[in-house]
Amino acid sequence: MNATGELLAGIPIALAAAAAFGASGVLQFRSGRQVPEEPAGRPTLLAHLIHIPSWRWSVVLAAAAFAFQVAALSLIPLILVQPLLVTGLVWYVLLFAAFEHDRPDRTILLESTLCLFGLAAFLIIAEPGRGQGRGLDSFWAALLLIVAVVAAVGLCLLAALKLDRKWRPMPLALAAGVCYGVTAGLISSLAFHLQESPWQIFVQWQAYAILVLGPFGVLLSQNAYQAGPLGAPALAAITVTDPLVAIVVGLVWLDESIRGGPAPSLGEALSLVVVVLAVVMLARRAPHVKGG
Repeated sequence: MNATGELLAGIPIALAAAAAFGASGVLQFRSGRQVPEEPAGRPTLLAHLIHIPSWRWSVVLAAAAFAFQVAALSLIPLILVQPLLVTGLVWYVLLFAAFEHDRPDRTILLESTLCLFGLAAFLIIAEPGRGQGRGLDSFWAALLLIVAVVAAVGLCLLAALKLDRKWRPMPLALAAGVCYGVTAGLISSLAFHLQESPWQIFVQWQAYAILVLGPFGVLLSQNAYQAGPLGAPALAAITVTDPLVAIVVGLVWLDESIRGGPAPSLGEALSLVVVVLAVVMLARRAPHVKGG
């Protein structure tokens, strides 16, 4: 398949992943309100959640979303896939309204449009390009990434312990976003080994890091949903952090590229600011959960 064909195939797959992630987020938040609150990072929370039918369905949706994400990452750059997943928040808000039998008002539709406009502007200006994806084969590059992840997640967890309960969801959500963004980068780096031989991935450290980092990100996201009265602000933080971290991983470790120069860089920065503002506004408009 040529580059244009991969692009045309990869974008709808990434959007399907976003929709599945958004639907999964709704079910996860509603489920998290039905079980006892647990300290951040404690796996016993998952043991409680497994008994909730809606949470089990959320896992099915999350698995489907993950499969779509892997398929998209095998076709198009990480820097393109992860920003497209921002549209998952739009699905979250709309599906939340449907669960509560509320019709989305014009403000939500306007904010959703603004989010999509900022996202489209970034992708058009940046023109993401795929690299060789071999950066993480180097021991020192891998070590640098591991240290950066441990430091970032550790600081977030420390902040969650120190902050008042009102603010606790944000560092937990940021930590989850870091885990998701780096996990996506690891998956993207494995895609190149998969093209050589399917068995190659079993001798790459990234595969085993994904098995740790992915589930830990899910656990942290559940902690974030449970720690606050609303799920959408936590999801907004995850939604913003995930692509920003993925962009950094793509540029620094995977040799991916975006357009440089003063004008493109300014346009990229402004479009990302628009996306962040739209995501925050959408999160504030999300309805409150009334029941499980």
